[in-house]
Amino acid sequence: MKRIRTALVSVFHKDGLDELLAHLNAEGVKFLSTGGTQEFIESKGYDCQTVESVTGYPSILGGRVKTLHPKVFGGILARRAEEGDKAQMAQYEIPEIDLVVVDLYPFEQTVASGASEADIIEKIDIGGISLIRAAAKNFNDVVIVPSKAQYAELLDILKTQGAQTTRDQRRRFAMEAFGVSSHYDTAIRKWFEES
Repeated sequence: MKRIRTALVSVFHKDGLDELLAHLNAEGVKFLSTGGTQEFIESKGYDCQTVESVTGYPSILGGRVKTLHPKVFGGILARRAEEGDKAQMAQYEIPEIDLVVVDLYPFEQTVASGASEADIIEKIDIGGISLIRAAAKNFNDVVIVPSKAQYAELLDILKTQGAQTTRDQRRRFAMEAFGVSSHYDTAIRKWFEES
């Protein structure tokens, strides 16, 4: 069993997030976020550390670069049992991130709406998909919730086990995560082929 102490939450759609945040907060989990998600978390009365305060960089390039930073990805990808990883985390002041909750930019819905090419391109999620892949790769130590469709599964775990997960549970979330990323990339490729 691994305990969730810090959660990075970066979601496009905020619906369904309330109950998840309430249970995580009740378990003493700290929140880390950016932009609209950070504002949403704080609007619910929870403390939320900004990604910017961890990385030392603001959100740049019109929001295209927010979470893409070694302190964020180091916190997700670090192997907790590896002495070398632990030493580098201490050296570079990288915080452990135990849970990543993502809901990607709505690419398919934007295409279906008849939006312009420029608007469609801006809905190609880069940071979110990278967070999903990194957390899924390190499922041995990290829980990845890759879309709001998986909120209920994590809620069930929180209600029955508290903020702890088994390796099998984390592995199942990782499998779902690669399914989400595969579907997303396939939709993007299809748009490029057909447009």
